[in-house]
Amino acid sequence: MRFVPALFLPLFLFAQSSFITPLEYSSSLYKNPRGIGCFHCHGEKGEGKIVANYTHNKQKKNFGGPAINSLNYDDFKKSLEVSKKGMPRYYLTTDEIKALFFYLQQMKVENEN
Repeated sequence: MRFVPALFLPLFLFAQSSFITPLEYSSSLYKNPRGIGCFHCHGEKGEGKIVANYTHNKQKKNFGGPAINSLNYDDFKKSLEVSKKGMPRYYLTTDEIKALFFYLQQMKVENEN
């Protein structure tokens, strides 16, 4: 019976050292979900961002990602599940979508303070 605590001690120490907070996880997911981070097109806090300016048929245009920090969860989830021109398809899990939404909500709160 003396060996039981000794067997679980390394497991406990490993679990403690590899733990990250939900905000750390969601932040890393936002910055690099599947090779290209959301922030490149949607801004550091989901506020939207112009990625490129160009001219097409002598008209000046721009390309960028819209603001996503004011979407409700259902609209946010739906926008990730439908293909859009210029938007990479990430094939995120439901938990990853929830984590991304959590991150954006935290950034919104941070902006308000």
